[in-house]
Amino acid sequence: MTADVWLPIPPDEIEGLPEGPAYRHWDGEETYPADPADCAFYVVPYMKPPGVGVRPLPEMRSVRVVQTLSAGIDHVEPGLKHLSAGVRLCNARGVHEASTAELTLALILASLRGIPDFVRAQDRGEWLGGGFRPALADRTVLIVGYGSIGAAIEDRLVPFEVAPVVRVARSARATERGPVHPLTELPALLPQADVVVLATPLTEATRSLVDATFLARMKDGALLVNVARGPVVDTKALLAELESGRLTAALDVTDPEPLPPGHPLWNAPGTVVSPHAGGPTSAFLPRAKRLLVDQLNRFVNREPLRNVILTTGA
Repeated sequence: MTADVWLPIPPDEIEGLPEGPAYRHWDGEETYPADPADCAFYVVPYMKPPGVGVRPLPEMRSVRVVQTLSAGIDHVEPGLKHLSAGVRLCNARGVHEASTAELTLALILASLRGIPDFVRAQDRGEWLGGGFRPALADRTVLIVGYGSIGAAIEDRLVPFEVAPVVRVARSARATERGPVHPLTELPALLPQADVVVLATPLTEATRSLVDATFLARMKDGALLVNVARGPVVDTKALLAELESGRLTAALDVTDPEPLPPGHPLWNAPGTVVSPHAGGPTSAFLPRAKRLLVDQLNRFVNREPLRNVILTTGA
């Protein structure tokens, strides 16, 4: 095989890449490393501004695989219309579970235990004692989007002695830990939850899933945690609940994103905002490299690829 493979990680830093392809390093720079028409396997640059990753797609007339290094594929979907039929789009299942689940637990604990208040008090040199804070123990946690990241979040919740974890996905199924409920049952499940974690992909079905009706069904004092995508939540509806003090939120993703200076979410009561930090940790690179080595060996040896989300023209 002599076709080009475009990688956002320098190929000499990835051990185990198969021989045969010509490896080209491109991480979103203005200048391409080679003719995009010769690229057969394209790994989309990670954590780049909108439009960067899809820019070469119209010229990639020979591409057979588009591999993201993110769990979500919504940033690539606008460019798929430029591809010929039969191109496989693969996501990064297995890369982000550890990092995203860690941040989810951090956001939940920080919000419930009042860590942001303590940090602000430390800046003032003030001992902010007195009063009880909610614990994660004995809380009912509802996970909306029970894929591999949702399951990793539950793995980390269990040692905290939470009340039963409630799982929701697009369709019902059984797991070793218990049932996964379909999205259609959300209205009945929301009033039970003390913490609602959003870990669902952004699709037409989940865009603005968390609207005024969804939020109204959450119990008073409940915490909404979003580690999915910003547009899963109707920001205006969420702000109304936060400003009333009825709900609290911990948001790793927002709509708009990045959150601009002066946006009311920055100062909404009971709100913790992190800057889409779920994936980029020290855990990312070794897992991303393992995924790419496995996928490229499969590609070169004409074996089935992992994590195929869709095939164009199918």
